[in-house]
Amino acid sequence: MRRERIVPVLVYTLILLGITACQETPEKKQDPEHTPVDRQKKFAIVIHGGAGTIVRKNMTPEREAAYREVLEKAIRTGYDILKNGGSGLDAVQKTVNVMEDSPLFNAGKGAVFTHEGKNELDASIMDGKTRNAGAVAGVTTIKNPVDLARAVMEKSEHVMLAREGAAAFAETQGIETVDPSYFYTEPRMKALERIKDQEKTALDHDQKTAFYDPYIQDAKFGTVGCVALDKNGNLAAATSTGGMTNKRWGRIGDSPVIGAGTYANNNTCAVSSTGWGEFFIRGLVAYDISAMMEYKGMTLCDAAREVIHKKLPDLGGNGGIIAVDHNGNMVMEFNTAGMYRASMDAKGALYIGIYDN
Repeated sequence: MRRERIVPVLVYTLILLGITACQETPEKKQDPEHTPVDRQKKFAIVIHGGAGTIVRKNMTPEREAAYREVLEKAIRTGYDILKNGGSGLDAVQKTVNVMEDSPLFNAGKGAVFTHEGKNELDASIMDGKTRNAGAVAGVTTIKNPVDLARAVMEKSEHVMLAREGAAAFAETQGIETVDPSYFYTEPRMKALERIKDQEKTALDHDQKTAFYDPYIQDAKFGTVGCVALDKNGNLAAATSTGGMTNKRWGRIGDSPVIGAGTYANNNTCAVSSTGWGEFFIRGLVAYDISAMMEYKGMTLCDAAREVIHKKLPDLGGNGGIIAVDHNGNMVMEFNTAGMYRASMDAKGALYIGIYDN
């Protein structure tokens, strides 16, 4: 009797630890024999708004509530599209739009400033069914860069367009443009001024920052992203960012780089990254997770854990990812103190997180 009691407790504990470490929904651990037969009706969506040194003691209740409100609005936007039979591509695009329109996140309206006091935005989107992708980099007048990224994917022969060329293409596609002043927010400008006073490049949520400033903390990891599985079994991913505060010389990070900041493959998973872009590019983080699933037979949870907690730190980088696989298993993995994130499954179960629980 003693042995029979110990074993179930041990098994339950190990399962619980696995779920917590990967920030997954309990559905991930379902026995295949108990998985619904109609797998095509499964769908799921996950979002992030950046990872880094996000700790409770530095967050006012009002600011935390504001973040949670936008995160919930964003994920419910995508969830409703999926629930009504919409495509994963539509879901990730419209979800990212919500976060691009909020000044809280370093994307779209809330984009950080370059060394020259400008806003240069990047975005990408990928279709897991066709593995077609679109990306834009260094755009300065596009209200919602992810919209232009999708147009690049569907209406051009190319994968990535940048700067003036991207703007010219946007004009031919009727993509909404704004005056560059639209992206001006006083907190972001003050953050740039403080950074320049310190004569260094501030990195969002950087633990080396001597004082806490939520806007300076958004300079390196400030990115928004969404991944989704739709009812037709198709995966999609999208990522959008304003880049790094005080960046110079046309710097481009990982967000518009397919395989680094964004990746989707119906055979494996969809991934959106947030972190120190140079390291995500060097490690091809998003694709690496997919590749380990495809070639090593790893689960999404194990692959994400291997990349974020071992391979990325070994390079010197930090940050996080969100991902969903072709079975609807969801992962929100990060090696920082926190990551703005949310998820919803086909049953409508909502999870919103900020800190490392």
